[in-house]
Amino acid sequence: MTATLDKRADDLARRSYYEASVRRPAVDDPMLEGTLDVDVCVIGAGFAGLSVALECRARGLSVAVLDAHRSGWGASGRNGGQALVGFAKDEVIEKQLGLDGARALWAMSVDGVALIRERIAKYGIDCDFTAGYLTVATKTKRVPDLRAWMDAAASRWGYPHLSWLERSEVRARIASERYLAGVYDPHSGHLHPLKYCLGLADAARREGAQLYAHSPVFEVVRGARPVVRTANGEVRCRFVVAAGNATLNGVLPPRVAACIAPIASYIVATEPLGQARADALIAGREAICDNNFFLDYFRLSADHRVLFGGRASSTGASPAKLADDIRKRMVGVFPQLSDVKVEYAWGGFVDVTRNRAPDFGAIDPNYFYVQGFSGHGVALTGIAGRVVASAITGDAAAFDLFAKLQHVRFPGGPALRGPALEIGMLYHRMRELF
Repeated sequence: MTATLDKRADDLARRSYYEASVRRPAVDDPMLEGTLDVDVCVIGAGFAGLSVALECRARGLSVAVLDAHRSGWGASGRNGGQALVGFAKDEVIEKQLGLDGARALWAMSVDGVALIRERIAKYGIDCDFTAGYLTVATKTKRVPDLRAWMDAAASRWGYPHLSWLERSEVRARIASERYLAGVYDPHSGHLHPLKYCLGLADAARREGAQLYAHSPVFEVVRGARPVVRTANGEVRCRFVVAAGNATLNGVLPPRVAACIAPIASYIVATEPLGQARADALIAGREAICDNNFFLDYFRLSADHRVLFGGRASSTGASPAKLADDIRKRMVGVFPQLSDVKVEYAWGGFVDVTRNRAPDFGAIDPNYFYVQGFSGHGVALTGIAGRVVASAITGDAAAFDLFAKLQHVRFPGGPALRGPALEIGMLYHRMRELF
């Protein structure tokens, strides 16, 4: 299963604008060979794992980070780049944790966006961060839902910074007739995710973490002093943190792995439009997302391209096959782009829980996992690293609050999970037609 998922993920990244627009180090991190002794072994060198490494190093712990590929290979180097406050399903958080718990997690999500800005400044990470985010409604029935969410954010979850936009106000910000209303968030924003991830990897190395590439973990021997084994070496440690999310099949116990599913999402990047034409599309250069179940999201890149994503799928179809469909959706939003070429089309797997709430937990008192970011991982992974490191060093209050969230497993097991998900997603697609 892991090899199949990795091959599909490789196929999805083959025409990535992100990979084409970064300069990776000339040589990858070394492969783990032999035996290594550290305080903390982190599995996964994406946003979550690198955040754990940085936070543990800040607390004086020795850290090794293992990745089956290299930093930013997974979702952290492929996603839509939207750094957001809140959660995919905020009402689920409040229903399970109560109002006080929901307010506490919302505050941490706001801290997650602030942490991105802090790390960019501290480590000099050039990742094109741009402030501003718009959530928009495309259907009349979705307008009251959007207003209710904005009001709840202010009155219930302690976030009064959102602004309501009527149709004409949305039209002044987005050169499209599609949207009926919107909510503006000045704190959230967007960035080049692979640049940010590679910046975090560089920061982790500078802070003394040891990073190892091309070192897939095949076994975690649990106990008072766990051993994390790869084909050519092993890490003996006091704590293990599994942060590989959708690409970590076979490492976590089945009861934990079954709580997330790898959902493929796709993005296209147009040819450069030039600054004037790009600014005419999105005057304030905010990131934009609609509030449909199968949503579209888009933004402008620093070099004046439109990056347009959506079309969730659990089957991982080739982005080349879906590029025309996504382009049609983009032109449906911006008919004025009908003459514009798509130069890149790629995708990756998002780790999604059934209730769209994050899934943080402990398999043993010294074996933690963080997964299920459900589309909010750019900012939330930073907080995940912080709460895990705090728990390791004796302050587990924030981690335990996340761990109270209850999750239901996806049906079918690894072999049948994909077909079962496709049936469920088809049901939701049919509902959105009406």
